Amino acid sequence: MRRADGYYAQFCIDIDRTEDLTPTGKTIGLDMGLESFYTDSNGVKVENPRYLRKAEKRLKQAQRRVSRKKKGSANRLKARKRLARQHLKVSRQRKDFAIKTARCVGVRCRTPIQSNDLVALEDLKVRNMVKNHHLAQSISDASWSMFRTWLEYYGKVMGRVVIAMAPHYTSQECSSCHVIVKKSLSTRTHTCQCGCVLDRDHNAALNILAAGLKSTQGHWETATLRESIAPTTEAQSDVAS
Repeated sequence: MRRADGYYAQFCIDIDRTEDLTPTGKTIGLDMGLESFYTDSNGVKVENPRYLRKAEKRLKQAQRRVSRKKKGSANRLKARKRLARQHLKVSRQRKDFAIKTARCVGVRCRTPIQSNDLVALEDLKVRNMVKNHHLAQSISDASWSMFRTWLEYYGKVMGRVVIAMAPHYTSQECSSCHVIVKKSLSTRTHTCQCGCVLDRDHNAALNILAAGLKSTQGHWETATLRESIAPTTEAQSDVAS
């Protein structure tokens, strides 16, 4: 495989990777966004790193250097390689963030997959969303699809339930009384007549979690019950023997 900084070789090994984790009995819902990368159903926000936005100045400078060089010259080729390495760095930063956010790393981590038995998130159609030219760059920079891919992968490895729910009306519906409260994108606080006042994204995350629990109720409750009964059954068999 060829990259901007050289050639790489990949070796594929077919193994069954699993990690045994103790069930926590906890669940969480995630509302993906641009202001914050995601807001969970506990009200915790994870900052959106915006790697492309931060690298825009360097990328523009590198692009100008390419444009100033004579076509076909060795200097132009060197400038193109420098520009490609800048883009590669942004790509790797996104991937690194997606992996570390999908899997808990160290005690400072706020990420969901290791500390929750069920994770519900939005089933976002990114391919359709990037057709909005005003938000396309920001949506691509957020790398939601990559985050979801790694979240689902670690869910299989760790035996966690990861489910993607339809995002329709998650921001409009009140998580307390389920009444539809229409609001524009600029309205960041959910205020309902029932007295519920929440951050817009927090309210959406609660709705996503509720929908996820409803759709997987039988499967998740059975799995949780099995895990909780298993130690007791083993203890009783040890006493009997």
